[in-house]
Parts: sequence; C-alpha cells; structure tokens
Amino acid sequence: MDLAGLAPGASLLTSEADLLSYSYDGALDRARPDAVLLARRAEEVHAAVEWCARRGVPFVARGAGTNLCGAAIASRGGVVIATVGMNRVLSIDAAAGTAVLEPGVVNLELQKQLDKVGRFYGPDPASYRVCTLGGNVAQNAGGPRCLKYGVTSDHILALEAVMPDGTVERFSTSEPGPDLVGLLVGAEGTLGVATRITVRTLPAPPCIVTLLAGFPTIEASIQCVSDIIAAGIVPRVLEAMDRMTVESIEAYCHAGYPKTEAVLLIELDGEPRQAEAEAARVEEIVRRLGAVELRRATAEAERERLWEGRRGAYAAVARIAPNVMVEDGVVPRGQLPEAVRRLRAMAEKAKITVPLLFHAGDGNLHPNMAYDERDAEQTRRVQSAGHEVLSICVELGGSISGEHGIGTNKRGAMAWLFTPETLALFRRVKDAFDPTGISNPDKKLPDKPQAAPVRGPRRELSAEARGVVEALREAARSGSPLALRGSKTKLDDGEARGGKDLSLAGLGRVLELDRANYSATVEAGMKLEDLRHALAAEGFHLPLGRGAGTLGGAIAAKSVEGLRYAVLGLRAALASGEVVELGGKVVKNVAGYDLIKVLLGSWGAYAAILEVTLRLAAKPPAWLETPETARRFVPGRWHRTLKHAFDPDNRLNPWIYSAGSPQV
Repeated sequence: MDLAGLAPGASLLTSEADLLSYSYDGALDRARPDAVLLARRAEEVHAAVEWCARRGVPFVARGAGTNLCGAAIASRGGVVIATVGMNRVLSIDAAAGTAVLEPGVVNLELQKQLDKVGRFYGPDPASYRVCTLGGNVAQNAGGPRCLKYGVTSDHILALEAVMPDGTVERFSTSEPGPDLVGLLVGAEGTLGVATRITVRTLPAPPCIVTLLAGFPTIEASIQCVSDIIAAGIVPRVLEAMDRMTVESIEAYCHAGYPKTEAVLLIELDGEPRQAEAEAARVEEIVRRLGAVELRRATAEAERERLWEGRRGAYAAVARIAPNVMVEDGVVPRGQLPEAVRRLRAMAEKAKITVPLLFHAGDGNLHPNMAYDERDAEQTRRVQSAGHEVLSICVELGGSISGEHGIGTNKRGAMAWLFTPETLALFRRVKDAFDPTGISNPDKKLPDKPQAAPVRGPRRELSAEARGVVEALREAARSGSPLALRGSKTKLDDGEARGGKDLSLAGLGRVLELDRANYSATVEAGMKLEDLRHALAAEGFHLPLGRGAGTLGGAIAAKSVEGLRYAVLGLRAALASGEVVELGGKVVKNVAGYDLIKVLLGSWGAYAAILEVTLRLAAKPPAWLETPETARRFVPGRWHRTLKHAFDPDNRLNPWIYSAGSPQV
C-alpha cells in the first residue's frame, strides 16, 4: 500500500500477526483488515481517510478495542485507523469547565488530570482504565455515574472530525441550527472520525457518601430504587447486583458484599450538608423496604474496595467459564422486576449461567452469560439467549442497547425496535454522509429489510395527529410546499414565502404519564406553560428552561435550555407523510442515529414533530434558570446534506434551504 507515504509519521502494520491482533474487539465477531495505520496526529487520520475516499477503500477508526458489540472490526477489510497514539490532553480550562483532547486519551488519564484542578468528567464506563475518549464518543458510552451526570453525548461540546469524503469539519453544540455534534456521538464511526474533542468538565464534589444495602429479594431492591427517585433524590450512582454476581465478586476480590439475594451500591455527592441529608433519607427508605444489611463506607479504602468489586464484575464472572457475553439492554425502570423474572426463566430454559448486574437507576441491565466458546452448542445457546434478552427489552418498552452500541452484533435486532420507515430514514442519513459506504461499513443498520418478530408497545396517533399526517401526504401527492406552524412565536408570518400553513397547534394533550419511569409523552402542539401546570398538578416538574410557545416550536427553534437533557423520544412525520419514531422512554439509549439531536434547531424544515417523550423530575431543577433564545443560522453543507435525507424535495419550510436562503 502507498498509504504509508501519505502519513510518514504513522506506522503501517501489514504482517499477519498484526492484522490478527486488530481483527476483533470485545465481542465475538472477527474480521481481518488489510492494513492497520497507527496514527499519532490528526493530519495522519485526515490523509488516511482522504486516501481511502479516493480509492473507495473501507476504513474503521479504532481506539482501545474495548467495545462489546463488534463496532471496531473491519467487516469488509480495508484500513483500520488506530488512534490510541493520539493521546494528548491539549488543554484544561478549569474556570470555563472545558478540556480539549485527542481521541486516544484514556478515560482514566483524563480523570487524573482533571482531579489535579478539582474537576472531573462525568461518564465512567466500566472499562475506564483502558477505554479511550474517541471510543467513548463513537459508542456514546455510559457508566454508573450516568444516572446523575448523563452519558457521553451530554458532555461533548465540540468535535473536529474527518468526514467520510476526507474533508475536515468542526462542529459545536453552541452553534445554531441542527445539533451535528449530537449526530456524530454514538454513530460508531459510520459518519466520520473524531480527531479532536472538547468536553464539559464538572467541579469535584466536596463530599461523597457510599452506602451498601442487602435485600432479601430483587423486587425489594428495585422498589427501593424507585422510592429513592420518587423522593427527589438523584444519586451519583445506583447499582444493583444479584446473588450470583455478588458470589462471583466475593470469590474474585473479597469486596465485602453481603450474602443476600440483591445488593444495592448507592452513592450520594454534593455539599456535605446536602449529601448527608440525602444519605439519611436513603437509609430511611432502605430500612423501610426490609434491607437485611445496611452500612456506610467509612474510609476511602473501603469505598475503593466496594468499587473494585463492582467494576470487577465482568472479570469475576469470567472465572466461571473462559468466555462471558455481556448483554446490554434497557427497560423503563418500573419494568425491571418483570425483566428479571423473564431473564431468569430464559436462563433456566437455556441451561446457562446468567449473573445479573444493573445500572438500576436508569433501567440498564447487563446479564453476564458465562460460557466456553470451544463448545459450539453452548455458544449457540448463549447467542440465542442474547437475542432473547433484546427481545424482552423491546417487549417491555425499552431499547436493545443503553451504552454498548449496535455494531455487528445487534444489527438484526434494530428491526425489532424501529419501524421500517425509521430504519429507512437512518439509511438515508448514512448514505447522505457516506455515499460510497466506506466509513465503518456493515455496522449499526440492518443489511436488508427484516420482519420484526417482536415490537414494543405503540400507541395509535390521535385524530389531530392523523390529520397532520394526511395533510402532509396530500401535499406530497400534489408537490405543494408547506409552512409548519405552532403558536407562531418563533418565525414571522412574512417569512413563509410560497408555503401553505400547516398548523400543529391542535396537538395539545398529555398522552401518557409514566409515574414509575418519571417520563411523560406529550403532543408537540402543547404550550410549555400549560404543560408545566399539568405536570405540577401531578407532582412532577419539567426540566426545561422557561420559554414561550409550544413544545414542538421550542424543539424546532432550540429556544429553551435543557432540551438535550429532557427529550427522550419523539414521533415525527416526514414531508412524505411517513411517520418515524426516534429514541424512546428510557434515559440511556444508543440504538440508531440520534436524530432527535438533529431536530433540535431544525426550524421545522426536516419533519413535523407530533409527539415528544420527556424526562421528568421530582422537584424543580435548580440548574435550569436562564432561557435560551432562538438563534438564527445559515444552513451549511452538512445541514443541507441532512435536509436531503429528510426532505429531498425541500417542501417543508422551503425558504430556509432555498438557493441563497436568508438566515432563519
């Protein structure tokens, strides 16, 4: 290959031993690359991608290879671009709460450097000692602290990325218009390769209280989780383990866990008075629900030992058998007991060992299936059980991945979770960004249409929403442009040149209030203030800044603070009248492309938002005080690329994307 000459500072590996070393990640699938480029600078990544783009050669960006879904293997051969050598923290601005770094920086190394200035980075995957920030961005990694602090997407402020055509782009969440950073995070390298990352950092809490509670049943432990959230307490972490997991951990590292059917590891943080008050309230809840053991970690060494056990759960289960399949699914928190019941029945039927581990606060469950891959029949049963885990999660209204990603392993299950219309939109986005299909091909999306053996619960659209869909279909038949309207607080009437008004203001109801899951599904035409009052009457609070107009208008204009945090899912109608479903009801969800972020700031030019599922709070969030304003923007190249994927004939709010379009 002449690639080495284009990137003289990098190492090009082509020996069979080297290629074998880069043919797998933390999952089961294997694929041999044709070459591996060990990049040390962004310019080398740029040169490599540009070289591949000119020749139509597939490429795969790779960090430490710790992902558990087959996202970092070279499915079609080509070039693996390894970025672990790009490992510099370029700057830390403690006052601004930001850090700029290269994609090969290990999560733990970033944490160590931030600790020196009294800061920390929120996401903490179990592999944080070895996983890289570039891999975290690609997979939208989570971790125990994500209950309180959010997943990777919540902490990425800006990206420099090499796009599939070899161009270098810079995107920021502070820019007006659709959120392109949010689209690239979690895309598994299928839409581009991050070469520089700007992250949000947080002040280190002055006090951390760690509690360990043992319960006689899984059900009691999950009820404890729900009651803690209902009390308005959001712990730093809220982890659950079953007896089999605890026994494996104790045999592995003697962490000191109680011998009970379920164990909760709970941490509170903040100012000392606040953390102690919340800890006392949690202890009261734990005792009321019948915990047979409750204790605090009284020294840092004890706390570290408890966490060594939790983070070592995978290694502990690996002592049972040579291999462990770590499955990753999510259900609404109230469905956890039913999920546990079904998982245990599945394990008994399949005759496999399945210790259970949960990020219980956000419904993210990890069955760890121990097996020996040398036993073909046992491997088949474990793989079949893994698919059944995903089926259970979909049937219970959850997602097939909360933090591990889709990769090669779960491509088929995407058809269980998403409608054909939604999958077709995902494919159009992929094809628009990567028309030659060379950027980490054969990942994330099904390779062909598949019948869905299971499908999560779906509500019928309201009569008003069906009316909007029919109006879109009629306009599509006639080729007429449409101007989408809510309460007309965001755009001047005179801007809708050549488009017939389609009002969404009639979509004004709360459709579902899920008390156990702390979520609500609302029609997009509901006014924000009406929504606040309706939720407050039920004892819930909306974690959004103040703003006028409708919920859908606020999303379209990106005009209130907190939207990235609060919007979990939505239904939208495309210009064709096809209805797509994005996200869902769960807090952690990395299945599919995050097109919700793209609709933030889209100004109604991509789709008509019909319904929105929102995360709720038990008390007013103090951190959302200042409203954002609808900032005007000029569509750029990648905005137009997305517009073509959503609305190729430019019929929704067409003046925004017309030739020489003015700012909107």
